[in-house]
Order: sequence, then structure tokens, then C-alpha cells
Amino acid sequence: MQDLFFKVTTFLPNVIAAILVLIIGIIIAASLGKVVQKIIAFTRVDKLVDKLGVNKTFKAFGQIKVSGILGWLVKWFLIVVVLIAVADILKLPQINDFLAEVARFLPNVVIAVVIMLIGFVGGNFVYELIFRSVRAAKMHSPRFLANIAKWSMVIFALMASLIQLNIARSLVQTLFTGLIAMLAIAGGIAFGLGGKDKARDWLDEFEKKL
Repeated sequence: MQDLFFKVTTFLPNVIAAILVLIIGIIIAASLGKVVQKIIAFTRVDKLVDKLGVNKTFKAFGQIKVSGILGWLVKWFLIVVVLIAVADILKLPQINDFLAEVARFLPNVVIAVVIMLIGFVGGNFVYELIFRSVRAAKMHSPRFLANIAKWSMVIFALMASLIQLNIARSLVQTLFTGLIAMLAIAGGIAFGLGGKDKARDWLDEFEKKL
């Protein structure tokens, strides 16, 4: 009983210190997350994203706010750091190592989010560019062609984000290679079967110019 009492009294200060660090750390993390969110919202990034049509593309999922996403990531990054300190106080090395891996992984999440936002913004820009150009040239299916270009960029950004997150890297690379090969083969077959006469005319005209 004396030995048990000695162990409890020796470990109890560590528990109290860990609880205090956890409570204070969570309060600070939540406060800093809100501060980051307000600072980014003050720069009007959310309005810029909305004007670029990102929210229109994903209106079924609600409004996307960059300030909210980055504030949430900062808050949880700090919470993970606090949990690492708590595990260190309580002398729990396995939990400490796991949380350290999580903390090192969070920057990849930020980069993946930025890649997806760039993909959405670039996709909407390409959509407007192709739609207006094709319509001005009085060609057929301007909206269809614009949507193909837009969603190609979005899918490319999605694959790049998955690679950044190390989620099925080899599978994503295989799918991307297969997608490019499929488009190349489909285009070659369509051009070879449906456009061979036009191709012959182009080659004859090119030969005459030479």
C-alpha cells in the first residue's frame, strides 16, 4: 500500500500538469484559429473565391470559405501540438510518436486544399474562356466543350491532391496514366475513323503549300 501510495503521489502532479496544459492549450488553439479565420476573412479571400465561381460549382455542398478551412486547420494543428506535450508529460512515447506523425502530415493537408482551390478557380476560368471563345466563333456545343475543359482541370487537381496526401499514390498515378491513354486512343480512333477524309484534305493542302 505504501508503494502504491508513493507511485500515485509521484504520478499525480504529472496528471494535474497534463490537464492544465490540455485545457489552456485547447483554449489558445481555438482562439488562434478564430484569429486566423478573421484575418483571412478581412483580406476578402472568401469573396474572391465566391466571385471566381467556386461556390457556384459546389453549391450542393454549401458555401466554401477559405478563412474557415484555414482557421480550422490552424486550430487542430495547435491541438495536436498540445496533445504531444500532454503525452510527453504523462510519459506516453507511443502516443507521442503517433501525434508527431499527425502533426507532420497536416501541412500536406494544407497544400492539398490549396491545390484543389487552384484547380477549381482555374477550371472556372478555363470554362469562361472556352465558352466565350467558342460562342464568339459560332461553333457548336460551347457549353459542352467548356465543361470538358473545366472538369479535366478539377480532376487533375483532385489527383494531385491525393498524391500530396499520399493516398493510394501508385493507384492514382496508374489511373492518371490510364486516363491520358484512354483520351489519346479515343481521339486517335475517332480521328482515324470519322475524320480520315478531312485528314486527307489537310495533308493534301499541306503538301501543296510545301
